[in-house]
Amino acid sequence: MTADEKLVAILAAVQTDPGGRGLARDPADNLFTATAGDFQAACRVLAAHPVASVLTGFYIPTADPPAFETDGPLGAAFLVRALIAAGGLGTEVGEPPVMQALQAGLAAASHANVSERHARHHRINLERAGPAADGKRYTMSGWDVTPYHNPRLDESAGRAGSGEVTIGIGDGGNEVGMGKIPHETVVRNIPNGDLIHCRVPTDHLIVAGVSNWGAYALAAGLFVLRGVMPPADLFDPDCERGILEIMVREGPLVDGVTGQQTATVDGLTWDEYAAPLIRIREILES
Repeated sequence: MTADEKLVAILAAVQTDPGGRGLARDPADNLFTATAGDFQAACRVLAAHPVASVLTGFYIPTADPPAFETDGPLGAAFLVRALIAAGGLGTEVGEPPVMQALQAGLAAASHANVSERHARHHRINLERAGPAADGKRYTMSGWDVTPYHNPRLDESAGRAGSGEVTIGIGDGGNEVGMGKIPHETVVRNIPNGDLIHCRVPTDHLIVAGVSNWGAYALAAGLFVLRGVMPPADLFDPDCERGILEIMVREGPLVDGVTGQQTATVDGLTWDEYAAPLIRIREILES
């Protein structure tokens, strides 16, 4: 497979809708079609300059216990590891519980916490609750979670300048970056879309069935375009599950769909969740 063919195959591996959220409810006009070409563009930007901060965190107030969810932090830890492995630099950003989980996960993966800031770094917003038209942040079911998110962290959201590029990764229409998609498209496909649609755009937007999957895809594209293979501990489901277990305990973090403090993501079984990770590894090795 050529590099371009691999990018197409990688994106196809993550652009499904396992949770039935309506990402592609309208076959002709949906969240996938509205972002055509964005994934490849984001990969090229990151491959040319693999230095980025990764902002993540989506609070689930109805969980037991109420906490930030596993979708986002696990992918952020993966992206930081991938950037370092590709010869770049990654910095994680989030609220204290998210940072606690991220640092524990990175330590378990034999990566020290990366706090150094580069003079120019791209900005990746991964499963980050973003403001709707009324300035509030909402869950998919319409719960207002604005008070649980530090607005100062969102200086890394939106459009950047001086050669910096912003990348959004999301799976529901309510995350930073989704403002790039027309409001009518979100409303047509996503339940509660009129209320929850985040109006903050990013330069490039990756929509995936699970936001962590979008992080895996972006990392894979980075390796494809830089012409290197990832280390063995990346794209390894067993390694990823072990890191998730630590992050859930140390955050704590919860499953954003079930609301339980379990080492799961978006209510999926581990086999369902890990399938795109395995497929991406196969593509990288082809």
